[in-house]
Amino acid sequence: MNICPRIEVNLNKIRHNTKVLKELCEKSNIMLAGVTKVFCAIPEVAKEIVKGGVDMLADSRIENLKKLKDINIPKLLLRLPMNSRVEDVVRYADISLNSELKTIESLSNEAIKQNKVHNIVLMVDLGDLREGVWRSDVVDTVKEILKFKGVKLIGIGTNLTCYGGVIPSKENLGWLSELANTIEKEFGITLEIISGGNSSSLHLLEKGEMPEKINHLRPGEAILLGRETAYGKVIKDTYQDAFTFVAEIIELKEKPSIPIGEIGMDAFGNKPTFADKGIRKRAILAVGRQDVSVENLIPIDKNIEILGASSDHLILDVTDVQKDLKVGDEIRFNVEYGALLQLSTSEYIHKSIQ
Repeated sequence: MNICPRIEVNLNKIRHNTKVLKELCEKSNIMLAGVTKVFCAIPEVAKEIVKGGVDMLADSRIENLKKLKDINIPKLLLRLPMNSRVEDVVRYADISLNSELKTIESLSNEAIKQNKVHNIVLMVDLGDLREGVWRSDVVDTVKEILKFKGVKLIGIGTNLTCYGGVIPSKENLGWLSELANTIEKEFGITLEIISGGNSSSLHLLEKGEMPEKINHLRPGEAILLGRETAYGKVIKDTYQDAFTFVAEIIELKEKPSIPIGEIGMDAFGNKPTFADKGIRKRAILAVGRQDVSVENLIPIDKNIEILGASSDHLILDVTDVQKDLKVGDEIRFNVEYGALLQLSTSEYIHKSIQ
């Protein structure tokens, strides 16, 4: 008997998507770092991404990189390292993204202790206002990094869309390319990696507008859900349903569509509103907001409407469903990024690898 609630993972579709992305990147001589954080670095899934051709695996959490330690491929730490975790960063990550000299100094000292050379990619803020050194400070920062032993500056990179929503463009990634040229000329070094962002940068590849110097991307959603994230467009020849969420009906009854009584705040401090549609058949599923971003679930049966959720219950309108539903039946959903992230993280959701 299948366990509910569960997330079903189709390894063949993930491997296929990875190959499509790899071929797209290879045409522009771009290295592919497969981001594993949205599925919490389940090793079986990560191995399929590696089979699909990624050049390295990338994650924002050391705990996830630990899971991947036996996969023989370079590991990249995406989130800026914490000073309190430099020992693990050096041990489990071959490369880390950095913007703070204090942290780089700590990594230097720890790498010397571990008799290693830890690779650094300096992050540059091109206007999205998340992590990164401001453009005008890059050369001075590089000058200081090159003084440290135990670490090696192998590249520069940027992140766009994740906070400020700034879309990668030929212009702003062109700034990154120009900075790379300046660094190489100023210090007489060669940068191995010019990392032009995540899945939101892929639209430039498809349009042939990626600056030539960019040679590295860090996609996650594009591989796993087949979408670029600048405009949310489907990537040609990819699957969007490599992950399917399944939950079980625990109550099925006809009820009014408007609560009876004075309306106050719900369990999350919001005051809900309701449309009067008369008596409707409602199904309750055994999953809630503790486990999933409800707004990022898409019922596969188009006749199902998601009404809302509490911490532990997902409420659906199933009045128009053609199938004769009963308690114990399973309802299936496609997932968007936010839902997949929470479902993967929740210990209450069974992971079914297929």
